[in-house]
Amino acid sequence: MSRRVALWAAFVLVHAAVIAAGFLFPSQPMGDVYNVYEPWSADALRGARIVGITEPWVYPQIALVPMMAAWMFAWLGSYTWGWAVLVSGCNALGFALLVGRGRSRGRRAAAWFWMAAVLALGPVGIYRIDAVTVPLAIAGCLWLAGRPWWGTIALTVAMWVKVWPAALLAAAFVAMRRRVVVAGGAAAVSAVILGVVLLAGGAGSALGFVGDQTARGLQVEAPVSMPYVWMTHLGAPGAAIFFNADIIAFEVVGPGADAVAAAMTSVLAVVVLGVVATGAVRTWRGARFAAVFPPLALALVLALIVTNKVGSPQYLTWLVAPIVVGLVLDRARWAGPAAVVLFASGLTQLVYPVLYDPLLAAQLTPVLILTMRNLLLVALFGWAWVRLARAGARRRSPHPLAAE
Repeated sequence: MSRRVALWAAFVLVHAAVIAAGFLFPSQPMGDVYNVYEPWSADALRGARIVGITEPWVYPQIALVPMMAAWMFAWLGSYTWGWAVLVSGCNALGFALLVGRGRSRGRRAAAWFWMAAVLALGPVGIYRIDAVTVPLAIAGCLWLAGRPWWGTIALTVAMWVKVWPAALLAAAFVAMRRRVVVAGGAAAVSAVILGVVLLAGGAGSALGFVGDQTARGLQVEAPVSMPYVWMTHLGAPGAAIFFNADIIAFEVVGPGADAVAAAMTSVLAVVVLGVVATGAVRTWRGARFAAVFPPLALALVLALIVTNKVGSPQYLTWLVAPIVVGLVLDRARWAGPAAVVLFASGLTQLVYPVLYDPLLAAQLTPVLILTMRNLLLVALFGWAWVRLARAGARRRSPHPLAAE
């Protein structure tokens, strides 16, 4: 019981500290909540407009549900407080599922890692829509072995909040023997969601979030943007960091930047297909789910980050679920990658929000920190892909992902 008490005490303290940091740190780490989530959800509740239905939207349609749900707690002082409470509640449900009765060392290690990751990444890990997908992704991954239908449903719902959990679904489809369950469950949930969207009159906006992402430029924090950030720091002609008001993000420009941005969608697709093919080969050669799924999930999620022309700091939350699964299954082997994610998350918090204004001025210290962060992510991606390529069949044993 004392172990569970310590974990839950850490949960409360970490969330209180990170929520408070959102009000204290510079560069508006809560800005998305009160600048976009609040007006979007308020308009939907008034019937003025419904993003994703009456007009194309940057997010899948289910993302509007938690944005509206946050209003239930706005009586605590503001919509921003309501959002913080909503995310904390979602995390508490996922945390309870992960910890269980507190008997598994792997689950306890994973729970400590999760709280350390929340603290290391800071406010951006709470005050972004991505935060809602993390407990859903963790629950879905934990359910896949024993309750594949529920696992697939959780991951598919998360995918319709923010697209990235599609990587976890793809990893599950490749690594699991019951692929019909994964494909059928994802198709069924997606069909229901699309059906509701169509009935609501959103036929023209149903998949608007797909085109919006492919048309974006190079965001300043993305790994592919680093040459242009360094050129800006060094004063190279034509290189600059600028604010794109249409998407509320800072991007880079420079020689060939448009061509690089146009090519990155294809690069991402090729890398993802390469990772999937590696996982498929290992599964075909007899590697078990427990050996294939964690590195495949991590490699796919990292592929979406390191080859992405958008590099938002909250993307580091995507790494929590694959690392949690790895720690539950084999905490000794996954302790190193977990430490890398924590260090990268801490560097990300330094970049945003702590040193974001100096970064936008291309000052040396934040540029070096961002470069180190991106190199760590690329190195971790390489580790995950190599680990996947070496995954082999092992003797059967009780599956540690089964719910306690």
